[in-house]
Amino acid sequence: MKKIRVEQLPEFKSDIKKLLRKVKTLEEDLQTFINYQLNPFHLMGQNNKGIKRISDSGITETEIYKVRKFTSKSLKGKGVQSGLRIIYAYFGREGRIELVEIYFKGDKDLENRSRIRKLYG
Repeated sequence: MKKIRVEQLPEFKSDIKKLLRKVKTLEEDLQTFINYQLNPFHLMGQNNKGIKRISDSGITETEIYKVRKFTSKSLKGKGVQSGLRIIYAYFGREGRIELVEIYFKGDKDLENRSRIRKLYG
């Protein structure tokens, strides 16, 4: 099966580092997400309603998405309601994704819009 190339921006890597204290299996969970949710969503159109395009970001050149359903082995009993959110940019023609931000919804309600605008605005 064809795969989308997924890159982690430095800001995303920093977010991961902070969250690893709370979510020990995060790196493994992220790989599972990429293989079983992200690739099927963009390559085969499989939509589990856990990924939504952010249409009010003010960014028109790049497609920005928010992942609301993200399962973590460390957060047992939560399933896809883990509270983790991922923001990423999708470049369909290039078959590439840039992971922009990951955060725990309990720590903040919304994505970092200024980060998105700085990178893609």
